[in-house]
Formats: sequence, structure tokens, C-alpha cells
Amino acid sequence: MVENIDLLIVGAGPAGLMAAAWAAVYGIKTKVVDKRTTKIEKGHADGLQSRTIEILHSFGFGDGIYKEANRLQEVCFWNPDGNGVIRRTDRIADTIPKISRFQQSVIHQGRIEQYFLEFVQHPPEVCIDRGVEPAGLEIDKSLIANEDAYPITVTLKRGKEALVDGIGGAEDDSGEESVVGCKYMIGCDGAHSWVREKLGIMMEGAQTESVWGVMDILPITDFPDIRSRCTIHSASAGTIMVIPRERGLVRLYIQLAHLTPARGERFDKSNGSPETIFAAAKRIMAPYDISYNYCEWWTVYQVGQRVANAFAKYDRIFLAGDAVHTHSPKAGQGMNVSMHDSYNLVWKIASVIKRKARPLILSTYATERRAVALQLIEFDRRFSRMFSGRPAKDIADEAGISMEEFKRTFEKGNIFTSGISVKYGTNVLVDSMGKPEVAFRMPFGGLQLGMRFPSSQVACQADATPIQLGDALKSDGLWRLIVFAGEVTQPLAKERLDRLGDALLQPHSFLRRLQQEVTLEPVLVHASSRQSVELFDFPKAFYSKKDGQYDYYRVFADDATYHHGHGNAYSNYGVDKESGCAVLTRPDQYIGWMGEVDDVKGMERYLSAILR
Repeated sequence: MVENIDLLIVGAGPAGLMAAAWAAVYGIKTKVVDKRTTKIEKGHADGLQSRTIEILHSFGFGDGIYKEANRLQEVCFWNPDGNGVIRRTDRIADTIPKISRFQQSVIHQGRIEQYFLEFVQHPPEVCIDRGVEPAGLEIDKSLIANEDAYPITVTLKRGKEALVDGIGGAEDDSGEESVVGCKYMIGCDGAHSWVREKLGIMMEGAQTESVWGVMDILPITDFPDIRSRCTIHSASAGTIMVIPRERGLVRLYIQLAHLTPARGERFDKSNGSPETIFAAAKRIMAPYDISYNYCEWWTVYQVGQRVANAFAKYDRIFLAGDAVHTHSPKAGQGMNVSMHDSYNLVWKIASVIKRKARPLILSTYATERRAVALQLIEFDRRFSRMFSGRPAKDIADEAGISMEEFKRTFEKGNIFTSGISVKYGTNVLVDSMGKPEVAFRMPFGGLQLGMRFPSSQVACQADATPIQLGDALKSDGLWRLIVFAGEVTQPLAKERLDRLGDALLQPHSFLRRLQQEVTLEPVLVHASSRQSVELFDFPKAFYSKKDGQYDYYRVFADDATYHHGHGNAYSNYGVDKESGCAVLTRPDQYIGWMGEVDDVKGMERYLSAILR
């Protein structure tokens, strides 16, 4: 018997669970399968970049993770002096100040997975089935264009428990099989993706000769910066990155320069052990002493830098995470970019399934995320080469790596690795026909088409509560019309806002229908003194709800608060207080359209191409 479902997700790692979180928000019938019988219990990824924490916060559980994680404050650079002895040569902020309200942090991947699992366990539409993997895939091409059809048929097999970190558990070799029919399918099943192989999609790139060991330990050391993120370049023994973890743990990424394989060959991991890895660490950190009594996890890896030549098939089956891009883990991008992939994708799939959006938006996943993956691989090539290279002995040493150049690369890379700098190009979801984006461009905090909407403090008009505007942009499946109305005590600004307010309440207008269907939510931020106006001076569309009740937390003032000062939102966003502007954000908080406050035709033209 075939069970029909909306979405099948293969892989219950961070990318798969992010996909499941969106599925839970939209309430689409979803099955997640994973050959592992448990979530990750130790090791693996641990870095959370600023944009990732913003996303987790928008689902409602980012605060818990952020409090539990270790927030990274500082990066210390250690390089050899003229005598070959490592010295601290510089310090910089780990997270670029003011780029986000959240700092880069580290926490065990298993804890992140647990938060996701708690989020998705209540909706009955989402089922996570472990110890199960796909065994067969069929695609009926004649049904691809039929939105009501289930063109994908997958045979699932419950079999032996996959080894987790080399440790096996109870076995179930029953071979029990089941069949599901799917409207859509996502392969989040890692670098050796079964889904990718079945689709005939190839990985392009190369395996490098760089081999690294990783250890999570409770260190005993006289090294003074063990609780800071550090890069340590020794004169000839290799390089270490130090990452201070939660619970007193420290992660060491240790270059195993003596285990470099021949070009084109794969490293034999059996040659690695905690003893050989830590011996390399002691050589690199000399003359400082380091030892440990507790090692929670270790592994050895060879750096590979590859990107898939396609991210989707028929816009029905998609790949995300390590299934489409692999790279070194030292920049903390693997788990982050993987989650961002499925965060970009699944609201689109769910919107199509729910008949809220047109299927043409599905093609934007491949164009938006493959561009990011290519940028990631290019950055990783530069970063890994400089990280693994021998420090230059002097200015004439062309074979060595300049430590000043390494620091500049690191600083510039921090903008990219934060996830904040991602900018999607023009497509049906990023409209270049609105007001030219240059009028709104500001460093980091400004409003730019194709970039995520940054947060800034505002004051609630109804009760003076200081609120981060980013908190109004929840991951709940809604589009937002964010209106910067300007100085509403001025006649011209009030006229513009009233014209928009009338359009939002017109019974048969497209914008009104979207509000009635709970697809679009208007939000207003004005630049007048909060005490000079009243909530009911504003158009009713900004505080009324479908059921007739009032929502008091969608009208805000860019004004001082009693206890948290002034947020200066207009200044941060680069918005003129006289002319103002209107911004349409997608359900993933990226800016799709910008224009004049009362450009109703522009708003409807953009939205009607996307939404039904």
C-alpha cells in the first residue's frame, strides 16, 4: 500500500530538521527518514553564525540556544617570531560589531537538533522515522506538471542501524519495506548522498592534500588564550585553530602536516588516532604545554571542496547541505549554510502545496543557493590555503604565507561567514523594478534588495515597549509589508500613508485579499514623536485583525524609550524621514521589493506574479 505525503525529507541532520521546522509551521504532511537511529550525541558541527541565530530566533527557540551556547568574543593571532617561537601578534573582534544583534557562538550539534526536535514533535503532520533509508526511487515525468499529483515514488527500508562514530547499537535487519508517494522530496543526506546519486547529479571540484584532526577536550594548559578563538601558525610544525566550547570544552583543529597524502589520493583515516593528532598539537603549541584527561570526540578529515552541478530535478526533488557542497569545517560554515539552504527552500515548497504561491518560485532555490555555495567554495579555497600554509620567514619568502595577508583575509571572511552578507540576485522573488536599491544602501544595517531585513530597536506605539523590529518578522509563513511612513505629523507623509491605508482596506483589492487569507501582514514604523500621535490616527489595516480584534504590536515609533534609549531605526536603515519607503519581505525575511510608501501598483504587480 502506498502512503501519499506532501514532502519526504531524507536526512535528519540540521538541514533536514530545518526543513521539518518549516513543514511544521505550514502544516504540510511530511516524513523525515534517517538511517541513524538517534540524533547526534557528540562531536560534529558546533559553530552558529549570526544569521543562523537570527533564523532560529524567528522560530521561537533561538534564545534558549543563545543562552546555552558559548559566545565567541575575540580572535587571537599567534605567529612565530624571528626565533621560531609562537607569539600573540594581534587581536580582533570575533563577530563584526553591529553586524547583527547576535554574536557568533558555539554549541554541540546534538543540542541544536534537540531544539528542532522539540519544535516539530507536536504537529501531527510531521513524522520523523529513524533507522530508515530510501532503497528505490521512481519519477513519473508525466505527472510533474500536475500540482495535485504525487509523481515521486520512494521505497523505504528499515534495516541495520548505521554506525554512529564507529559505534554500533542494536540491530534490526528485518528488511521491512514501505512505499510513499510524494509531491516533493529533499535530499539532506550528506556528502555521500543517495538522493544525489539516484538523480545523476555530479559533484564538481577537488580533494585537497590537506589533512586535519579534530579533538573536543577539557584542556590542561598554560597557553593564555585557550578560552579565545585562536589561529596558531607554528614555524614548521603546522597550524591549529582553537575554538572555546560550552561546558569548558575546547575544540582543536590540528593540521597533520606529516600525514599529507600524494596529490589525487585519499587519506587513509586508519592512520589517524587521538595520540597522533594530539602529538601534532603539542608540537605546534610549543613552548606552551597542553594535556587533557577527557576527550569527548575526535576525528580526522581530508579537505574536499566541491559543489554539485545541479541543486534540483524537475523542481520536484531538491538537494541541500553537504549533499550539494563540501568544504573545510574551520570557517564554521557547514551546518550554517546547510540550514540556510533548507530555510530558503521549504517555505517555497510549502507555499506552493498550500496554494498560496505559484510553482514558478521553486526554480529560485537553485539560482539563489548555488550562487552562495560557489562563493563559499571560493572563500574556502583562499582561507584553507592560507590557513594550511607555512608562515613567510621574511618579505622575500614568496613560498610562505604573509601573516598580515592572512589577518586581512580572516577579517574580510568574517563578513561572509556571518551569513549577513548573502545577497540574492534578481528573480521573480527579488524585484529590480522597485525603487533603485542604492537609495537605501547602508553598510551592514541598510536595506538592500535580496538581503535579509536587519533588526533595529523601535518603540511600540500602544505601550512604549522597546521592541526589536526583527522580532516582528517571525518564521510563521507570512509575507510582511513594512511601511516607513516618515514624519506622519507632516501633511504630505500623512496623505501618502492614508492612500496606502485606503488600498489595504479596499474590499476587492489584491492586498486586502492577501490580508484576509492571512498571507500578508502590514507593519508600520513612523518617525514622529510617539507622544505626538495616537494609535488610532493610523490606518486601521495596521492594527486590525481578520476576526475584528486589535493587534497592538504592529505600529511602532522610531523614538526614545524609557529604559533602552533610542533605536535610531531610520538612520540605521538609511531611510529618509520625509519621503519614507515601503518594503516587502518574503517569509524568510529577505527583501523582495522596495518602493514609495503609496506605490500600491508596484506592490500588487510584484506580489501578483508570486502569490495566487
